Amino acid sequence: MSCTKRLPLLLVALCCLGVRAQDNLTAFFQPQAAVNYNVSQTYGHNFSLAYRSFFIDEGVVEYQSRQLDLAHFSKFKIKGSQSIAFGVQYRFRDIFDDGANELRFMQQFNTTSRPMIIRFGHRLRAEQRITRARTIHRFRYRFALDFPLQGEKLDLGEAYFVGGFENLLSITQSRSSQYDTRLSGQIGWQLDKGFKFQMGIEYRLEDYTSSLPQNVVFLLSSAQLSL
Repeated sequence: MSCTKRLPLLLVALCCLGVRAQDNLTAFFQPQAAVNYNVSQTYGHNFSLAYRSFFIDEGVVEYQSRQLDLAHFSKFKIKGSQSIAFGVQYRFRDIFDDGANELRFMQQFNTTSRPMIIRFGHRLRAEQRITRARTIHRFRYRFALDFPLQGEKLDLGEAYFVGGFENLLSITQSRSSQYDTRLSGQIGWQLDKGFKFQMGIEYRLEDYTSSLPQNVVFLLSSAQLSL
């Protein structure tokens, strides 16, 4: 069996392994569109719009819109394959349900390396999630990798794989700290010189130190345009 055929089966197996025999399961669809624009060789912008909807809510199958996220990042290349970025995001919730809207500020450091055909990435991110009720400080570390599925170099029309593992810590006043873990895998296609399309699965184990950790599954898709 080819590598391309094995990877979708692997993603499904990872997802099922995390949520089997669990009643506390929530699942979402999350399509996203993003535009990247480089002002210079060292400075660029990223704009994204993501829509999230339930198709399983605490074990019950149903479809319901959840939220809309609008985000912007300014990215600065500081040395070789290292960069820093500053971002802002607004989450629209109250137009779909009684949830609170959220303003989020983000700061991150990213570094990548490619010893052979596989590119490895490490990202550190700090976030301030602001709602009317509280401010949550969240700290994230993500390890990621990507590689072409055909040959040693990604050419137009060919597929590639992107995988990631991330740990998160959320801190706020008057509440216990929350620890989350995320595992994701996506297959993408380089459809044009500046256009990529990806789809895959992400599994989240949220608040895993509590007595009732939450299992969350995302079915992801994204369209990425680089100008």
